[in-house]
Amino acid sequence: MIHETILSLTANTPLVRLNRVCADLAPTFLAKVERVSPTGSIKDRVAVALVEELERTGRLKPGGTVVEGTSGNTGIGLAMVCAQRGYKCIIAMPEKMSMERELMLRAFGATVIRTRTDLPHDHPESYAGVAERIARETPGGALAGQFTSPANPDCHYRLTGPEIWRDTEGRVDAFVMGMGTGGSISGAGRFLKDQNPAIRIVGAEPQGSSLKRFFDTGEMIEGEIYHVEGIGNDYVPQTLNLGVVDEMHYISDAESFHWARRIIREEGILVGGSSGTILAAARRVARGMTCDQVIVVELCDSGERYLSKFLDDSWMRANGYDLDAAFD
Repeated sequence: MIHETILSLTANTPLVRLNRVCADLAPTFLAKVERVSPTGSIKDRVAVALVEELERTGRLKPGGTVVEGTSGNTGIGLAMVCAQRGYKCIIAMPEKMSMERELMLRAFGATVIRTRTDLPHDHPESYAGVAERIARETPGGALAGQFTSPANPDCHYRLTGPEIWRDTEGRVDAFVMGMGTGGSISGAGRFLKDQNPAIRIVGAEPQGSSLKRFFDTGEMIEGEIYHVEGIGNDYVPQTLNLGVVDEMHYISDAESFHWARRIIREEGILVGGSSGTILAAARRVARGMTCDQVIVVELCDSGERYLSKFLDDSWMRANGYDLDAAFD
């Protein structure tokens, strides 16, 4: 098969059985491996959908500039789409995100602006605020809007959810996903619920994010700094439909990195830290499941963009992580 452009490869990522890392638990674990997407992230399909929506609505013209505030993966996907379609790209990204992400963005030709990590999303100098200002001030600029655009969850309703349903032949009992914009858990979760309302949709939250507290109590508290990248939030994005989510689990950085490193070393799948967050939450869910049930986990991105962070033993020790710590 000959593909017309790289963009047609941003969907239909495979399901892979996890054979060793969850061998102590009863259900079948199937991992949706997003690292095989063109830039190595589930956000590739979102990036295509966002740009197509900007084009469809006339907000992005030939020669224009796509602007976005992002923790990195959506930005990398947007930079790829812009490179292929001939747009300029400007990305605002928090300081805590890995240098590998910045280097990938620059490799695609994007301009990268780093912002403070400790600011709330509505602060004018946060990554979201900076992106909004740049989009307003740039001639031909258009904000991609991953936290507000319905194209985000819609693409997961059209693509991610149907892929899971098709590849499991409808045999899925739980779906576990992290939440940043919430587009993937909302869109894929809604599709799966439409097929079978009994499917459990589970959110995996980094300890320090505010979403689980809001989900449990309706109270939004100020978040804390955490090291896992790409998931968690200190407000409820417009793209997150909490009505689709059945339960959430808080997972510490230490546990997230432990399980991400085990996925790499025991399954041979090079993943990022959020995949460890998701697997840790899935293991909690799995303790109440039986051997004839199936749990699907999203392995959201590739470990290449974290080689200087949690995949570096020196970085782990310098940040207080015990490399020999054990988690159930």
